[in-house]
Amino acid sequence: MGSVYAIANQKGGVGKTTTAVNIAACAAAGGAQVLLCDLDSQCNATVALGLGRDMRPSSYDCLTGECSVAEAAQPAGPDNLWIAPASRDLAGAAVELPRIEGSERHLRDMLGPVRERFGITLLDCPPALGPVTVNALVAADRVIVPVQAEYLALEGLVQFLDTLDAVRRELNPGLVLTGVVITMHDERTRLAQDVERQLRDHFAELMFRTVIPRSIRVAEAPGFGLPVIAHAPSSRGSTAYRELALELAERDEADQVSVKRAPLLKAEVEVEAHG
Repeated sequence: MGSVYAIANQKGGVGKTTTAVNIAACAAAGGAQVLLCDLDSQCNATVALGLGRDMRPSSYDCLTGECSVAEAAQPAGPDNLWIAPASRDLAGAAVELPRIEGSERHLRDMLGPVRERFGITLLDCPPALGPVTVNALVAADRVIVPVQAEYLALEGLVQFLDTLDAVRRELNPGLVLTGVVITMHDERTRLAQDVERQLRDHFAELMFRTVIPRSIRVAEAPGFGLPVIAHAPSSRGSTAYRELALELAERDEADQVSVKRAPLLKAEVEVEAHG
């Protein structure tokens, strides 16, 4: 039985899509059958794997009940990697879905045989806590939260955890916060070091050991329609994402994560912006 992960954070620019694409590619390279479901109207995960925008069927069709996620899946290039592509129509889903009773469960209902067919399904969420992200959180078994090592990203994490708690209470009590991964980390700055320290102080075991460094190779890979492990396999970013995928597999296998809500990062935590 496969696992469904939502890659989510309400703040944009924290590396959600990059993390989703590269975890998917690394897991597929390791032999797992992997499905990446692009739920962002910007279609960035779709384009990052070399596909075009507005393909059909798309994840929008899944959200509106036109087809199952498995039916929307198509090969994404690397062996074992599939994608349910996004389309620009997703921009209208935030308006359309709330008008439909029970729409927050549409994606879960449309997963169909995904858990039997794929060992890992990754839901790449848009940068907002709207109806599409709620659908992903209701459909998912677990959540991975990428967070940039900067103060505003840290602040947004507090709000996201509130939403996650509400989804657990009202819609998906089995949802597990698998962990928080630090992305675009610039080890040269005091700010990045301070944010990482505070995250690890407050979240302890929920923090992934692996830290994704700021990397030109990671940033440029989508322009070639490739994950970084194919574009620049020996780069620091490629190495980090391989390590993250291995760590995720370890957590999944050992079932180390409790279903209890992680402690909130208190609002009074302050990050002094150095260097």
